[in-house]
Formats: sequence, structure tokens, C-alpha cells
Amino acid sequence: MTEPLEPAQRAGQPESTRSIVQLGALSAGTLFLVVGIAGFVPGVTGNYDELAFGHESGALLLGVFAVSVLHNVVHLVFGLAGVVAARRADLARWYLIVGGLIYLALFLYGLIVRPGGSANVLPVNDADNWLHLGVAVTMLGLGLAAPQIRPATTV
Repeated sequence: MTEPLEPAQRAGQPESTRSIVQLGALSAGTLFLVVGIAGFVPGVTGNYDELAFGHESGALLLGVFAVSVLHNVVHLVFGLAGVVAARRADLARWYLIVGGLIYLALFLYGLIVRPGGSANVLPVNDADNWLHLGVAVTMLGLGLAAPQIRPATTV
């Protein structure tokens, strides 16, 4: 299923030689890092004084998306994983596929769990649910459909 890596696609290569799947993982990871950091920034996160560890958090990223300290830390860890995975095409593909499945599970979780219930360890609201579905579809699409190896270029 996976194709062998060309020397130019191994760890440490310049961005211009990264495959689409690697660029997808790097982009997703960077975006998750930005979102994780933004969740701790007053003003970007509304109701910042209500930011708490779990579901009792009343903070809203961009005034729309429910966030908590745990939610922000998960975004940071997930972002770091994406940046690291982007170093190799095979890892980038797995990051996108597994990440897409995790976000699909989060979407389903958000449909099932009560917003104020104790099972809602990561606070989610309708905006989060739809965002999780969009992230899942995008990550799965890239992970399953994007070519792993960048076509060779002629000099």
C-alpha cells in the first residue's frame, strides 16, 4: 500500500520536495498548533475568565467554538504530532487517516453527548460538531487520496 520513499522525501528535506500528503499533515499540524495557542489567548477566546479544565468551561474560541484547557492541550499535542509526522510521507498519511477517524469519532461523540453532561469531557457545541466533521472529511480525503510520492521533476 505504501510506496518507497525517494531520497529527497526523507526527513529534513526542503518543503519544495514534500509530497501532498506531507504538506497536508504539516498544514493540519500547524493549524492545530495555532488553534491550541489561540485557545489560551484572551480576546481571541471569549469568556476567557470561564476557561476551565473540562466540560464546565464556558470559554469560546472566536466567540463560537467551545474550548477548555484540556481541549487546547489536545489541539497542541495533535498539532505537534502533525508537524513531526510531516517529515515522512508514510507517517503523514497515517497521521491524516488516524486523525480523520478521531475527528469523525469526535463528531459522533458531539451528536450523542449532552452539552452540559458529565460525559462531555471535551466541551463541544454545534459549531464544534460541524467543524469536527469538516476536519474529518478533509483529513481522511487527503490521507486516502493524496499521492504519497511527489513526481520527479526534470532539471
